Amino acid sequence: MAKRISFLGPSGTYTEEAATRYDPEASLVSCSTITASAQAVISGDADEAVLPIENSLGGAVAETLDLLIHQGELQIRGEIVLPIHHCIMAKHDTSPADVTVVYSHPQSLAQCRAYLAKNYPNARLIASLSNSAAVGEMQSSEETAAAIAGRRAAELYKANVLDLDIEDNPSNATRFVVMAHTDSQPTGTDKTSLCFDFDRDAPGTLVIALGEFANRGINLNKIESRPTRMGLGRYIFMVDIDGHRQDAKVADALAALRGLASMLKVLGSYPREVSSSI
Repeated sequence: MAKRISFLGPSGTYTEEAATRYDPEASLVSCSTITASAQAVISGDADEAVLPIENSLGGAVAETLDLLIHQGELQIRGEIVLPIHHCIMAKHDTSPADVTVVYSHPQSLAQCRAYLAKNYPNARLIASLSNSAAVGEMQSSEETAAAIAGRRAAELYKANVLDLDIEDNPSNATRFVVMAHTDSQPTGTDKTSLCFDFDRDAPGTLVIALGEFANRGINLNKIESRPTRMGLGRYIFMVDIDGHRQDAKVADALAALRGLASMLKVLGSYPREVSSSI
């Protein structure tokens, strides 16, 4: 029986493309939001979810980060890095000079900011739940509208491509994570994602915590912060490190960190995407 993978839909999104690349044989389950994609796994309607987590131009996807922090049932078991090439499209009778509004996902709008400022300086930019949804909004708009999405979306929804490869940087890529009820077994080329916070703010607290990795020769790939939702000035730190949670030195570092942090959550250990440019 084919694996069921939920993704941010409808058909034609980059998340669908990432899910297909991850498992070409899977049965794909379209969801209206990132959170709904994860919920489909929790409820048993899907086996795994593919969620966008960061882009090389636009940065982190806040909805995915907050989901990782605040839900307790799913872990990261894989990652996919997908090169992203945006198109701007419209109805077949639309002239670019007449466009007054451009629809797309907020991340895509951010990734094309310079292009839009140069070519559509007077157009209003409207955020959509997904790139494919943006194409539908463009087609039903009463204004002269355009949408930013991938070429597959233009083909699926029969939109006219006005311009290709409009991202501000040709190295544009998005990293996706695969979420499931369990993470992956060690492979020898793994990453571990975790988050933690502190119950008090004191000089050097974060430096001491990160030193638990440095002192053991564990490479830190990424660190960022998200609000705790418990007041201004309180943050949860999210970290990616080399190695699997079962590796001796990683396990030792995590044990030491538990003694320093008020909360520590291992989000999952999983095979590292070797070709990742992020």
